[in-house]
Amino acid sequence: MRDRGYLFQCTNLDALDESMMKDDTFSAYLGFDATADSLHVGSLLQIMILRHLQKSGCRPVVLVGGATSKVGDPTGKDESRKMLTDEAIATNVDGISKVFEKFLTFGDEKASDAIMVNNDEWLSSLKYLEFLRDMGTYFTINRMLQFESVKQRMAREAPLSFLEFNYMILQAYDFLELSRRYAVKLQLGGSDQWGNIVSGTELTRRVDRNQVFGLTAPLITTSDGKKMGKTEGGAIWLNADKLSPYEYWQFWRNTADADVIRFLKLFTELPLPEIEELSALKGSSINAAKEVLADSATALLHGPECLPKIHETAASLFAAKSSVGGQGGDTSSLSRTSLDRSSLGSVRVTDLFLRLNLTASKKEAKRLIQGGGARIGDVKIEDENKCLEEGDFVDGECVLRAGKKKAGVVVLE
Repeated sequence: MRDRGYLFQCTNLDALDESMMKDDTFSAYLGFDATADSLHVGSLLQIMILRHLQKSGCRPVVLVGGATSKVGDPTGKDESRKMLTDEAIATNVDGISKVFEKFLTFGDEKASDAIMVNNDEWLSSLKYLEFLRDMGTYFTINRMLQFESVKQRMAREAPLSFLEFNYMILQAYDFLELSRRYAVKLQLGGSDQWGNIVSGTELTRRVDRNQVFGLTAPLITTSDGKKMGKTEGGAIWLNADKLSPYEYWQFWRNTADADVIRFLKLFTELPLPEIEELSALKGSSINAAKEVLADSATALLHGPECLPKIHETAASLFAAKSSVGGQGGDTSSLSRTSLDRSSLGSVRVTDLFLRLNLTASKKEAKRLIQGGGARIGDVKIEDENKCLEEGDFVDGECVLRAGKKKAGVVVLE
């Protein structure tokens, strides 16, 4: 984990290492609030850590925050999260749960089989006065005001509700409850969660006199300083119904030269000696390392069986031009949207770029057209008010392109 770049801070690394060596049923947990119906690639680092731990014999415990999603983590936010209904939270829990089944082995046959739990099981049944009496004495306002998430919000003079202020207490209590119910000894998280994690280790030690550990990974940014997983087209989602396997592959294939070796260590299981060999590639040869990264990362999430079709789509779209306006080749891996024949001449391409996730907004689609980067097949779109006509389709399909590397298909119905 150290050599791949997963370690940032740990409450007691030597004691954690010793505990892992001694305990055949060592359990580590990672928590996610159900604030969306899919996780994005910014969450992938933590999932990869859980995967590595499971392959080393540890039991992963995935905590879905059905209850804490009703509160909202204030970390890194300038305003309160939108309040979610119970129905929306249940839908989101179903959506994000699917991702973990791709990376972890769940079951009850082996000691290392992963389990998934929901903190709604214990948090929603708490009685307020009893909880304050039993747990409130272990937290001081003085200490809570020193948390980075609180200090940043106050420094920006952004409101911090009492509801959000309670979040760190609830997360700490999660650790205590997981320690009691499932003998969990380690909580994982990003470096921005350090304060919340430490609170959980201290609460468990003080209440149950049980030593548990916290470990954070670095927050990943790209070489140009951008947050990992954020692109001009929006978030890189991990669910296939929100982002196609082809688009996911393209995200990794477009990695900057300066990031590719680091990302190979973090987001693939390629052995380190092989990654070291790839690090020797220079100039255009580094594209081979990018393809290894794209193939390996995509196979982990969507399965290796999707790769041949992705390669065929990439080759037909971007390696050679079609004889019919650049709209030929295999388009089955591209994101798709439908257009009713009665809507021809009335739906603007800017709307379709947004529906296909090729741009994050209509304004961005207009800028793309103005800059000459928007095309129908290989034909440049000159008019930002352009609407699709019958002649734009070949065999009932129209390929819209955003730049050289992003494309989607409009299907005429």
